[in-house]
Amino acid sequence: MTALLQTITQFTWGNIAMILIGGLLIYLAIKKDYEPMLLLPIGFGAILANIPLSSAIGEGGFLTLLYEAGISTELFPVLIFIAVGAMIDFGPLLQQPFMLFFGAAAQFGIFMTTIFATLFGFSLKEAVSIGIIGAADGPTSIYVANLFAGDLVGPITVAAYSYMSLVPIIQPPVIKGLTTVEERKIGMDLSLAKVSKTTRILFPILVTLVAGVIAPLSLSLIGSLMFGNLIRECGVLDKLSKSAQNELANLVTLVLGITIGSTMVAESFLTWKTLLILGMGLVAFIFDTAGGVLFAKLLNVFLPKKINPMIGAAGISAFPMSARVIQKVAQKENPGNYILMQAIGANVAGQVGSVLAGGILIYLVSSLAL
Repeated sequence: MTALLQTITQFTWGNIAMILIGGLLIYLAIKKDYEPMLLLPIGFGAILANIPLSSAIGEGGFLTLLYEAGISTELFPVLIFIAVGAMIDFGPLLQQPFMLFFGAAAQFGIFMTTIFATLFGFSLKEAVSIGIIGAADGPTSIYVANLFAGDLVGPITVAAYSYMSLVPIIQPPVIKGLTTVEERKIGMDLSLAKVSKTTRILFPILVTLVAGVIAPLSLSLIGSLMFGNLIRECGVLDKLSKSAQNELANLVTLVLGITIGSTMVAESFLTWKTLLILGMGLVAFIFDTAGGVLFAKLLNVFLPKKINPMIGAAGISAFPMSARVIQKVAQKENPGNYILMQAIGANVAGQVGSVLAGGILIYLVSSLAL
């Protein structure tokens, strides 16, 4: 009874608020199906971390041990990228390499949000960590935040994954605000060339080499992503490929989520910084979407055969959710319009583009720190 009273009396309003936030994340995961594989364990981790005297965190706590072993060492993001690489089919991108430009243009929000964050008083390292939310790529956000702003890993991760789950809500209004009905009805060529097995095998190797030259500090992520893809495409490691896509992805995602949730303690999460991070994360997603759409519209000024500008919005890294959203909007305007393959091509280009953007920012900030 004494221990029970001691625990109850140590509850603060902050603890209660964070437990309610954890409950909200669990609700969104179960009831709304918003990124349930991550929001549910993040929410439960937040509850565990905010019960006074919790043995789950602190010295000897299993969540603290997981954080030190998987987040501090950057192991979990790397393992996630191996799994993601094994899941991705780069065929639609290889059929239309032009989509790489959309994967680059849709990273606009990262750099703009980084600038905005510095204007709000964040240090350059913190600003970069916040801006990378716009990559729409959870592991990259965790990797960069852990490197530059460890105390902000919790809110940055929650913002990144929450907005990823809200892509179907965030992107359509931005797209419609920047395009006309006629533009959204533009059809795309459905005759795409077949990609050879040799090309599929060489692609992850060449991307790794090029990324190593352009942004060597991105190799931990881009290398693991491409390694996972090489396992998928080589044709001789089917069991490993399936294990990476299923067991590895599920296990690491589960552990990653509850570990990130454990960083959401009231003292560090309930601050004005958290509100700003959530707000600027939304700005980053909006700017990313707008950057891709506006780039496509710019190209249409010069191209004789017009591109559906919505495809540019799929250049963010939220794969394959963004591509599906674009296809849904296209069919709403014109039921016979099918632009999913082009949207997927831009979407997988965004996977590569977001990691390279993160690597470039890491390189620039690290160089300035020398």
